[in-house]
Amino acid sequence: MENVFLMEHPLIQHKISMLRDKATGTNEFRKLVEEIAVLMGYEALRDLPMEEVEVETPLEVCKTPMIAGRKLAIVPVLRAGLGMVNGLLTLVPSAKVGHIGLYRDHETHEPHEYYCKLPDPIEERLVVVLDPMLATGGSAKAAVDFIKEKGGKNIKFMCVIAAPEGIERLHKAHPDIQIYCGHLDRCLNKDAYICPGLGDAGDRIFGTK
Repeated sequence: MENVFLMEHPLIQHKISMLRDKATGTNEFRKLVEEIAVLMGYEALRDLPMEEVEVETPLEVCKTPMIAGRKLAIVPVLRAGLGMVNGLLTLVPSAKVGHIGLYRDHETHEPHEYYCKLPDPIEERLVVVLDPMLATGGSAKAAVDFIKEKGGKNIKFMCVIAAPEGIERLHKAHPDIQIYCGHLDRCLNKDAYICPGLGDAGDRIFGTK
């Protein structure tokens, strides 16, 4: 599937396996999500535009490449997406951070927006949307819809695990965006949870039930 990238790096797969373990506590779970975001971000940002700049080393002046243009915009989907933000900021500390708040109707499983604040001017930035879980794809689709409505054009989506249903729905709605997925799981269950999954990522990151 074009624009869908499955992360096969052994370190990512190992850390995702640790996330799945129900015995993994909140502190370790939070650290693992952040570490996975760093590793995935390294791959997702490999096509950042570069420009030659002049730098004076201790020996001479040289031309050397640096990231060009407007800085990155990191947009977590609240609240679980917050767990991935520091991982991306480790790579690009100057990135701006927006937030999209969505809640899912427990009967229809459809998302509803309650908050949307994006860095300005969003249309000039590379926007990386973060959400550990891509389940039905409803929240991810809605988040990208909001960003495009605000003028965002260059968008990537990053998730730790996904269900085939979520990948298909997001890709069908937004075939132009790149989707980076740590692991593609088997399916959704009747309650729209990813199986085998890792439970509720937000609850496990923040220690809530």
